[in-house]
Amino acid sequence: MENSFILHMDLDTFFVSVERLRDSQLNNKPILIGGSSDRGVVAACSYEARKFGIHSAMPMKLAMQLCPEAIVIKGSHTDYTKFSMDVSEIIRENVPVFEKTSIDEFYADLTGMDRFFGCFKLASELRDKVIDNTGLPISFGLSINKTVSKVATGEAKPNNKIWIKSGTEKPFLAPLSVQKIPMIGEKTYQTLRGLGVRKVRTLQEMPKDMLVQIFGKNGAAMWEKANGIDHSPVIPYSERKSISTEQTFNKDTTDITRLKNIILAMTEHLAYQLRNENKLTACVAVKIRYSDFNTYTQQARISYTSADHILIPKVTELFEKLYDRRLLVRLVGVRFSSLVHGNYQINLFEDTGEIINLYQEMDWIKKKYGDRSLVRAKALGVNALRTFNPFKGDMRVAKVET
Repeated sequence: MENSFILHMDLDTFFVSVERLRDSQLNNKPILIGGSSDRGVVAACSYEARKFGIHSAMPMKLAMQLCPEAIVIKGSHTDYTKFSMDVSEIIRENVPVFEKTSIDEFYADLTGMDRFFGCFKLASELRDKVIDNTGLPISFGLSINKTVSKVATGEAKPNNKIWIKSGTEKPFLAPLSVQKIPMIGEKTYQTLRGLGVRKVRTLQEMPKDMLVQIFGKNGAAMWEKANGIDHSPVIPYSERKSISTEQTFNKDTTDITRLKNIILAMTEHLAYQLRNENKLTACVAVKIRYSDFNTYTQQARISYTSADHILIPKVTELFEKLYDRRLLVRLVGVRFSSLVHGNYQINLFEDTGEIINLYQEMDWIKKKYGDRSLVRAKALGVNALRTFNPFKGDMRVAKVET
């Protein structure tokens, strides 16, 4: 049976690296990127800053106490998105299948390419092309699956590469901290520590059934990853993926307050869907159909996000550009496209710890009690929103379009 070759690539301290391309005087200095106010948080930090114990999502005030000489930069969504897309294009042109899991992280399936080039040679040349064409440092791990390759990339950093050959996955993982295994967060790590499990080797040697008893089905996945087993495929990346919702009115309307509230509720609903599926959008669009059946759409490129407080103002702005107060409105819709996998933390530049915690609590409530269990006050009077169920009424939600 043919060996799989799965490549994982990660742009090293991506935001910091982009800032250093813009200003070489930032090289070798502790850099913090994020909100500079007392309540701001760290979106990214350089390796020099990490030596002081600083990490992403830490309050900026605390980070500055740990490293007073650090240089704080607000960051540029636009620049980071542009560089991310440039790297995506280089990878797209050089591999048969690739998956973009965040703004700075990629997988590629090179299986079969060893017959022509040698997969490690191909991966190394791809890395060189990214560095030569963008100036950005990038590391990679190559192995038979996504888990081992991702861990290998972490061990390769900064700006290096590792090939874990088939059959050596378990000994490679064994001496590492269990925190290196994807899916093991702080809470799970503390539970494992309480069981005396600190190294992957111990996890490998534990009975799988024991982990299932403690962690449920996650225990089985944890044991498999610790033993270098991962059958998850590389999901082909497409900029055209989208999520959308529309509402056709029973009676055409010019009620601007109602229209704006519906647009707000739609945006809030779709943003939650993004976060719930660990996705981010880089393009938003608003659609209006008037009583004469003429339909108009306005869209805008944005930096990757899934945050209500970024998406709602942009959608409202597009709606106001489209809306003609002289005509009755028959239909309104909102669409988010250019979706990638990624979590909310890449959008921390202007956020506070309170905002991040608020989103986490809001999403927990919606996940437990339903996505209409918690809405903004303006959306409460929008009766039509009861049809947000994608299988009822004429409110249509397309989870993914290609």
